[in-house]
Amino acid sequence: MKKLMLALVALFFTVGVFAQDYKNSVGIRFGGGYYDLVGASFKTFISAPGALEFDLGVKPSQSYGGYSDGVTNLSISGAYQHHFPIANIEGFKWFVGGGAIIANTFSDYEDWSGVSVGIFPTGGVDYKLKNAPFAFSADVRPTAHFVKSYGGINGFLFNGGLTARYVF
Repeated sequence: MKKLMLALVALFFTVGVFAQDYKNSVGIRFGGGYYDLVGASFKTFISAPGALEFDLGVKPSQSYGGYSDGVTNLSISGAYQHHFPIANIEGFKWFVGGGAIIANTFSDYEDWSGVSVGIFPTGGVDYKLKNAPFAFSADVRPTAHFVKSYGGINGFLFNGGLTARYVF
């Protein structure tokens, strides 16, 4: 019984240590992957260390020397993130988690268009400015696609991003 009480006290203490610096945030995410270059981002904390992040991203058609690739991607993703403080730096945390993505590729070429569905682990850092309502984060999302993906490729695609958000 003593061990159970001690474990509960330790759990409540740990949750207090992981208290978030903000509740909700909205902003812009710059991705480096196949399915999003820029997107809208929303993050909300559902518990002291736990947050949900939702992104709506787009990768517009790109031009190479006057030639357009004719491929545009639209994606929506959602992820759970568990945050941990970094040393004693106020507002600075690292996180790990996972999520899922659905993307649609629009193209004049049938082989390059279609829906993509995948899952990903995620990890990164999050920093909330002390005296301003802004938070910044960087993440990596290596994604395993199980349905036809960009360019007709099934399998693994890398994605990472930088996000700037207004917190409220």
